[in-house]
Amino acid sequence: MSDRKQFIAVMVVAALFVGWLGWRSFEVISLNERLKSDELVSNYPYQHRVLRVEGDTAIMGSLRSRTMSTEDALKAIFPRMRNLPENHRDWQRAERQLAQVQARAGEIVLAEPGIDYIRWELDENWYHLLRMKSQTNEGF
Repeated sequence: MSDRKQFIAVMVVAALFVGWLGWRSFEVISLNERLKSDELVSNYPYQHRVLRVEGDTAIMGSLRSRTMSTEDALKAIFPRMRNLPENHRDWQRAERQLAQVQARAGEIVLAEPGIDYIRWELDENWYHLLRMKSQTNEGF
């Protein structure tokens, strides 16, 4: 194969790859816009969002995981709850609300063509930004 044909073949493959990446980015942006347009989801202090799409699976950010309890997640969203006893009714109310909003976010994403599954993943970036924000606020 000549250098010219090789160069054209590489450029075609590169263009297809860049186009595929662009489509995936557009898909994530579009899904997140749908989440923002829902009143229940958009009014919650944590913005549920699609982090990426892998085939027919949307990977969505979550505040809880095996390593992060629901209680710790709620303390991050609602700092005033840190001083409440474990059996306070606000804990149950906050847990129900988080579950309701997360379920609604999942419904919205699953309603989109081509998305058949959701995998929830700890939104480590959100926690990182929250820590940076609190460190900045403490410095002033």
